[in-house]
Amino acid sequence: MIVGIPREIKPEENRVCMTPAGAEVMVRNGHQVLVEHSAGAGSGFTDDAYIRAGARIVDTPQQLFAAADMIMHVKEPLPPEYDLIRDGQIIFTYLHLAADEPQTRALIKSKAVCIAYETIQKADGSLPLLTPMSEVAGRMAIQEGAKYLEMAQGGHGILLGGVPGVEPATVVVIGGGVVGSNAAKMACGLGAKVYLLDMNLDRLRYLSDVMPANCFTLMSSPATIRKLVQKADVVIGAVLIPGARAPKLVTRDMLKTMKKGSVLVDVAIDQGGCFETSKATTHGNPTFVIDGVVHYCVANMPGAVAKTSTLALTNATLPYALQLANQGWKRAMQASQEIRLGANIIHGKVTYKAVAEAFGLVHTPVDDMLS
Repeated sequence: MIVGIPREIKPEENRVCMTPAGAEVMVRNGHQVLVEHSAGAGSGFTDDAYIRAGARIVDTPQQLFAAADMIMHVKEPLPPEYDLIRDGQIIFTYLHLAADEPQTRALIKSKAVCIAYETIQKADGSLPLLTPMSEVAGRMAIQEGAKYLEMAQGGHGILLGGVPGVEPATVVVIGGGVVGSNAAKMACGLGAKVYLLDMNLDRLRYLSDVMPANCFTLMSSPATIRKLVQKADVVIGAVLIPGARAPKLVTRDMLKTMKKGSVLVDVAIDQGGCFETSKATTHGNPTFVIDGVVHYCVANMPGAVAKTSTLALTNATLPYALQLANQGWKRAMQASQEIRLGANIIHGKVTYKAVAEAFGLVHTPVDDMLS
C-alpha cells in the first residue's frame, strides 16, 4: 500500500502523524511511504531522516493525495484538502465528526473510507489512539490553567499550589477518564485543592484509592457542578462520549456565579466543548473572556508540545496503520472489532451512529459494508 504523510495545515499544529522510525517499519513491511516536504519539521524530524528510513519526499499535497492509498493525519482534513480526497481512499486520523457538520458532509461526498482514531475502541472500553493525546492534554490543561490565573494573563492572581500560610487554588475537574485523571494528578502534584467528578461509582472508587489526599472524588451532577464552580479558581472540562458531541455541563447561568478572573479549560472542545460558552481557539490566540471568566479552548492542545505528542501518537497508531496497510480496510475490519469501531464514514455512508444522530443522517451499520 502507498501511505501518505501530509504536512498539517491547522494553525499552530506542529505534530506529524508518523515518525521516521514508524515510516521505516512500514517500508520493511513492503509498503511505500510518501512524506510531504517538511511535514516533520515542527516535531524535529527532517526530510533526510524520512529518506534514510526509506520514505520518499513529495513537494505538494496534491501529489501526495493523488498517489496515496491511505492518508494518515493528526488533525481532521480541512477545507483545502476536501477536494483532494478520492473515492475509496483511506483517511485515518482524528476526525471528531459529531462536532463538524461541514467536514462530515465533505467526507460523505468524497466516498472515502474514513476511520477515526478517537473511536477505535478496545473490548474494555478504552480508546487506545485517543489515550496518548488525552494524557498530554490533561497534563497541559493544568499548566495552562495555572498560567492564565496570573494577573498578566487575565486571571485573578492566584498561585495554583499556594505557599505556606496561604491557601492554594481550588481546581474542579469534570470527568474522571484519562484527561481528567491526568489533570487531577498534575494539579495535586502542584499542591492545589482538587475536586474530581465522574458519574461512574466504580471509577470514583478506583480514583479515590490512587489519587493523593488533596484530591476529593465526587459523584457528578448538575447540582454538584453548580455548587463547585462558585468556589473554583480553575475548572477543567474533561468529559468524553466516544464519537459524540460533548454535553454542555457548565451553563451560562453557572458562569455568572464564578469568581472574576477564574479560568475554564475546555479539553473537550474537539467534540464541541462541555461549557456552554466555549468556542474553539488557537495557540496563537488561545483565550477569551466572558463574564470575567477566562476561557482556554484550544482545539489542538498537544500541538504545543509536538515532539512529545508525535512520539506518543506514533507509538499508539502504528500497529493499527500497519494492520490496515497489510490487510486492506475491509479485511482489517473483519478481523478486528477495534478497527471496525473506528469506521465513521465508508463510501458515502455514515457508519458511526453518534455522528449520524448529530446531524439527522441515515446510519448504516458498518457490518453492512463488509459483506
